[in-house]
Amino acid sequence: MRDLTAIDLQIMWDRLIAVVEEQAQVLLRTAFSSIVREAGDLSAGIFDAKGRMLAQAVTGTPGHVNSMALSVEHFLRHFPAETMKPGDVYITNDPWMGTGHLNDFVVTTPVFRRGRLIALFSCTSHLMDIGGIGFGPDATDVFMEGLYIPFLKLFDEGRANETLLAMIRANTRTPVDTIGDVYSLANCNEVGAERLRRMMDESGIDDLDRLADHICDRSRAAVLAEIAKLPKGAWSNTMTIDGYEAPVVLAAKVTVSGEAITVDYTGTSAAARRGINVPLAYTTAYTVFGLACVVAPRVPNNAGSLSAYRVTAPVGTILNAQKPAAVLARHITGQMLPDVVFGCLRQAIPDRVPAEGTSCLWNITLRGRLADDDSGNYGFATTFTSNGGTGARPRGDGLSTTAYPSGVKGTPVEIAEQIMPLIFWRKEFRPGSGGAGRTRGGLGQTIEIESGIGQPFELLAAFDRIDHPPRGRDGGSNGAPGRVGLKSGAVLKGKGTQTIAPGERLVIETSGGGGMGPVSERAPAAVARDVEDGLVGK
Repeated sequence: MRDLTAIDLQIMWDRLIAVVEEQAQVLLRTAFSSIVREAGDLSAGIFDAKGRMLAQAVTGTPGHVNSMALSVEHFLRHFPAETMKPGDVYITNDPWMGTGHLNDFVVTTPVFRRGRLIALFSCTSHLMDIGGIGFGPDATDVFMEGLYIPFLKLFDEGRANETLLAMIRANTRTPVDTIGDVYSLANCNEVGAERLRRMMDESGIDDLDRLADHICDRSRAAVLAEIAKLPKGAWSNTMTIDGYEAPVVLAAKVTVSGEAITVDYTGTSAAARRGINVPLAYTTAYTVFGLACVVAPRVPNNAGSLSAYRVTAPVGTILNAQKPAAVLARHITGQMLPDVVFGCLRQAIPDRVPAEGTSCLWNITLRGRLADDDSGNYGFATTFTSNGGTGARPRGDGLSTTAYPSGVKGTPVEIAEQIMPLIFWRKEFRPGSGGAGRTRGGLGQTIEIESGIGQPFELLAAFDRIDHPPRGRDGGSNGAPGRVGLKSGAVLKGKGTQTIAPGERLVIETSGGGGMGPVSERAPAAVARDVEDGLVGK
């Protein structure tokens, strides 16, 4: 193999990032589930033969990517490198060794070149239905939540595991979509593998060893250099969220030292009886994402950069729930964690962190039956992604109806009406929902939905920020709380499966982000612009 200069290594590093982005785009464009192809609820990445993540796709969510980074180590433990063969593909949806709940399938593919294992590609996507109680928080243990797939071979030297595929097909309300998604996951890894081999041929290298060390060492050093600039010490914060049957307290202590940033969640509420619990891998994923956004946002995400952050949570708390805890709606709790961490960091670096936002996705999961359905599925089961406002920033307003920290896009109404027999009467900004302040919180939105065929449909509600809205900061106002109800005036629960009768209209109002600073300090031009744009009342 030829000698590699620093420039050679940097070019190949950039090429790897392009390779995994193409991997992600293949998944995005071939997925059957609308939450993947329209909202981008996926992840894609390349790992070296030791299981170190070298690059991740820009397209994807932190909850998937950062937990997938840990799951590949579990794949290697179940399928040691020396046992892998060309054409093998592995799969799991284990919440504690995958990405946190059963609806996420993780597929990992070993890549061989000239008879030698050179890398692994891994990807994750959210499947709309894998049986069980459905994509909501009602279950009381993981076994109620759907089909549980241990670490298995999906393909054995190129031969599909037809027994496993038959089991998956038999345990979902949407077998056509679900099996299509499984093949989509395997296919995107194969495309990534082909592009990697081409890159190695063009670069004249036989393995990724030196490149992998370069990526991890440079990334870790870059993050440590940024940590060195921060004040040293420990800061604590708590946040109360709605929970299911009782409010949940999320408590964090962030410690910044010269060698790492540690986040400890001691003091957090115990695991809940319902499915809003979080496996530690998902807790870690969103915690380190929040830290990276503030500390080293320009350093690429990989095993090296992630190694500078450490996350702990006591066993049995809602952030380190143990099997068989119900975890299907783990995003409700887990996506709050960047804001919890920001509440600690604001005490040390107040000019770099925002006020609280809606944080968790307001996923509108709807399910129903169709008359004369010949699609091969059993009715419809679809998640319509929607978002509230983010918190005000030190030097700018919060973003309206924007999914931070998940990063997924909102599902277009046109797509939702095409795949569900529903009518969306409204999807619009919710004026005045952003918390007032020197900088204003982002706005939530109002969505109004009715059956288009005169049949009832189910809402699998999994919402938060209704009883405990996003808090303002430094004199800024809280964001408006969310609301779930009917146009006729009835109030629905924020969590749990509920039926919407024919002729009724479901009305969802997502929460707004918290404001920052006294409203008296807001620039008059900004106030006038808000009024002119209809974002606040006159």
